[in-house]
Amino acid sequence: MTEPSAPGVRKAVIPVAGLGTRFLPATKAVPKEMLPVVDTPAIEYIVAEAVRAGADDVVMVTGRSKEAIADHFDRHIELESALEAKGDTHRAEKVARSSRYEVHFVRQGKPHGLGHAVLCARSHVGDEPFAVLLGDDMIDERDHLLEQMMAVQAERGGSVVALMEVPPDQVDRYGCAEVGSDTASGADVVTVTGMVEKPDPAEAPSNLAVIGRYVLHPRIFEELDSTPPGRGGEIQLTDALLALATGSGPGSGVTGVVFRGRRYDTGDRLDYLKAVVQLGSEHPELGADFSAWLREFVSSADGPAS
Repeated sequence: MTEPSAPGVRKAVIPVAGLGTRFLPATKAVPKEMLPVVDTPAIEYIVAEAVRAGADDVVMVTGRSKEAIADHFDRHIELESALEAKGDTHRAEKVARSSRYEVHFVRQGKPHGLGHAVLCARSHVGDEPFAVLLGDDMIDERDHLLEQMMAVQAERGGSVVALMEVPPDQVDRYGCAEVGSDTASGADVVTVTGMVEKPDPAEAPSNLAVIGRYVLHPRIFEELDSTPPGRGGEIQLTDALLALATGSGPGSGVTGVVFRGRRYDTGDRLDYLKAVVQLGSEHPELGADFSAWLREFVSSADGPAS
């Protein structure tokens, strides 16, 4: 394990180059990250989370046909002016909000996996710890997972991954962590001793899945440089993290933070619908009416057939 890094992670990498095939045909022309959760694109929730945690210098790793994401985080002067002219200052403020984030873009010319996407951000990140947030993995804003991970990285050094307990028959959907018994920093902070990408459930080292939040030491770039293609012929971030977990020297060591809060996988159709219902029912303008309608809908669905 290395000496702890200086506190304060300032940069966040958000890979958004995926094709979004699970949402076709909706994502044929619209990036999956731009699908709305109530009235806000999913990607804006991700950026807002990074900024709340202090990582307000955001770089997105994009691909072909993702121009709508860059447009969303740009100013739309004509629309703002039209709304203000009508006296609709509330919507004008919501439109302007996304352009206030400091968002940069780099292109991943050809998708070679999550590890390759992270490597594409190397020149922007430089030689400092940074956060990685997957663009289709939403954490409820009331759960401060990223802040906790940053604090653990500042204390212990190395890299930090978010872990979540999943049913054993679902581990083959995720990277899976093998962990030690070190709980010195708390019951939900563990030392990662091994990682396997999408293992067969019968061979999984645990039911702790790696979810879409990472705080990485910059040495990860060296490991990714030398990581050969793995599962699916892609450069897997899991493989590079495994090298850090089992290696030695500066930047080595991987810690896991076990998350037990609210998470929405907006890259999955069912979880996306759950996110819309959950956040819609809590929306400050729509929540009361939407919740009342939901209760009526459930009541009528449970009633006798007509």
